[in-house]
Amino acid sequence: MRRLIAALTLSVTAVTAQAQTQINIQEVTSPSGIEAWLVEENSIPFAAIEFVFDGGAVLDAPDKRGATNLMMGLIEEGAGDLTAREFQERREALAASFSFDTFDDSVTVSAVFLSENRDEAIALLREALINPRFDQDAVDRVRSQVLAGIRSDANNPNRIASAALDAAAFGDHPYATPINGTEETVTALTRDDILEAHRNALTTGRVHVGAAGDLSAEELGEIIDALIGDLPETGPELPEDVAFGLDGGITVVPYATPQSVALFGHSGIERDDEDFFAAFILNEILGGNGVESRLYREVREKRGLTYGVSTFLVPKDFTEIYLGSVASSNDRIADAIEVIRDEWAALASEGITQEELDAAKTYLTGAYPLRFDGNAEIAGILVGMQSVDLTPEYVANRNDFIEAVTLDDVNRVAAELLDPDGLHFVVVGEPEGLQ
Repeated sequence: MRRLIAALTLSVTAVTAQAQTQINIQEVTSPSGIEAWLVEENSIPFAAIEFVFDGGAVLDAPDKRGATNLMMGLIEEGAGDLTAREFQERREALAASFSFDTFDDSVTVSAVFLSENRDEAIALLREALINPRFDQDAVDRVRSQVLAGIRSDANNPNRIASAALDAAAFGDHPYATPINGTEETVTALTRDDILEAHRNALTTGRVHVGAAGDLSAEELGEIIDALIGDLPETGPELPEDVAFGLDGGITVVPYATPQSVALFGHSGIERDDEDFFAAFILNEILGGNGVESRLYREVREKRGLTYGVSTFLVPKDFTEIYLGSVASSNDRIADAIEVIRDEWAALASEGITQEELDAAKTYLTGAYPLRFDGNAEIAGILVGMQSVDLTPEYVANRNDFIEAVTLDDVNRVAAELLDPDGLHFVVVGEPEGLQ
């Protein structure tokens, strides 16, 4: 007898002045024991499903960097009896959409398909996941595309800044090198390396599943097993945690351009830290909320030093970072850096105002329901919640968590988290006054 458990249905009503969204989350266990979350919506005859497999590019060996990324780029380049062209033609005939992406800490598989030919679409996707061909001509073609991207990144100031900061901050950890690898490592990858990356990255013991649309819990359980039930259960060990290894300062990477770009940051805060929501609101006020942020007002509006400046919390699986970015002309980037440091210090020592807190809460709570505006978006939210160990109740409680943060909470976290002396700036360009 098949075992399928729909353990929980959670009804959530999120209301704004203009929108009302009801989300019913079912926790599902497939016949083989794979857990998933589902929002069933039968009014439109299509569905979306998304898989997140923990691990990602950090599973690449040092001399195989880029293997996972190349493998994921090859999954639908021929599968089973179908060549790459035949696979694409079949997918298009079914009006299905598949995507395969690689990140530092995960790989993702997304699919959108019509109800009328769901079985055919699932069967096609299954071939890609279970029986990818990895034909040599496809390997050579996609490898060439990846290498072209690597060469392009070498001439992109933003990519140069990111690569330089990662290399300096993370030493011999996988985070130190880009997920797409280097010219040397990608050129050396063999078909056996790609097969190994497939075995390592797609494992049922590290998978999270979210689905939304015209599916029942029973149907979802059967689909999950059909798609990934034959994948390996376990993979290689994940890497150890790593600290952000840069002290405060400035690193200049010379590059001939009239405008310098800067990526800056220091250590951040874990996603499951009890102060994360206070830090989240703090970031929104400092540099997260576009033209309403302090940094935008001080760096752009008051001084005209840039067209844009932003900050963002980056709680990765094995480290936490607080990052920001800015671009300015070579003769003014030093001024922009000085203003950013000053604002970082002012917020750390003086905190925010109640008015700023109220405005940030209004924006963050009002914007949240608007994210649930399509099956693919909902599936992505569900699987993202699972991947950071949230529960279904989070959807109902998230805005309450925001509202519960007090002014004292934010200002205490600002004093603890913001470290103006620890900010390290990687500047790519020909900046004046920073050499």
